[in-house]
Amino acid sequence: MNQEPLPAALAAYAGAGERGAPYELLAEREDGTVVRCGEIVAKAHAGDSDRAGLAVRMRIAADEALAGVLLAPLRPDVGYLGGRPVSLWPYGAPVDPERPEDAPWEAAGRLLAALHQVPVNRLPGPVPPMRGPAKLARALRRLSRATPARAVADRGGVRGAEGARSPAGTRSGAALVPGPAEGRSAGDLVRAAARTLPAWVRGEASAPRGGALCHGDLHLGQLVRGPGPDGGWRLIDVDDLGIGIPAWDLARPAAWYAAGLLDTGAWVRFLDSYRAAGGPAAGPPGSDPWPELDLAARALTVQTAALALAKSVESRRRLEDVERLMVESCARIASLPPDLEARAPS
Repeated sequence: MNQEPLPAALAAYAGAGERGAPYELLAEREDGTVVRCGEIVAKAHAGDSDRAGLAVRMRIAADEALAGVLLAPLRPDVGYLGGRPVSLWPYGAPVDPERPEDAPWEAAGRLLAALHQVPVNRLPGPVPPMRGPAKLARALRRLSRATPARAVADRGGVRGAEGARSPAGTRSGAALVPGPAEGRSAGDLVRAAARTLPAWVRGEASAPRGGALCHGDLHLGQLVRGPGPDGGWRLIDVDDLGIGIPAWDLARPAAWYAAGLLDTGAWVRFLDSYRAAGGPAAGPPGSDPWPELDLAARALTVQTAALALAKSVESRRRLEDVERLMVESCARIASLPPDLEARAPS
């Protein structure tokens, strides 16, 4: 099917087309197209989705064990449209991007803590692995297509390692390691940072056994106000849901905090609410969280930088300020010794 009519076809799938009702295009990316038709949201998942895994993830989202944590689908089964998996969901009001001061960091922490404590053996199965490492591998492949090694000059004015913070960075008291990166492209810096990560983190080997139920792609865009009388916050988007290292779900806010993109107050509210709710991924209250979070935070930094750099080259634009910060963090990570140990999920 041509991608041009996909939003309209999704609207028709949700029932809007039959009534001639208007629809709103919420997202159109290579990994998914989402439309809203009144109080119904229809999503066409990526064409190369793991269909068996997605079917299990949908059943998990509909399970009573996740009530109040994940937004439940309108139907637990997966449909198909033009060869792409399609799912239907109730509409939930998203976080207002114009009011960052109202971002529900405490709710995000509590929801993740609850998700990480769900008994996996009681869920519909077989529960697939969390797709965090697979997404990092995909980002690195896209970077390689966009910036062959040593072939593309730095397009974003990226500094060398000196003066750049790692995901743990000065937040945890770690010293910065000097080592200017003159002569190395931004793409090579990101690839060098990736090589310091264990193979399983890069999606090149099996992850350690065990773990918890994880969201796999936590950011504020994955929270909505649920329908119903309580109108509480819920997590959405189950495409990456599965068993894995729970620290991965805290990695993006941790990386943002380390890079100076998330203020201390928001980070503390998020971390404290996660710990207070029994979350297992950041150590006990009052302890240093970075021994638990550093590996996943570095992985998310590499993933974010790889995607940002690839997109900037593909669209022939310079890196934005936030994107540049993540690439600069990779310059710091690249100066670290390889982390070859496959740490067991906590």
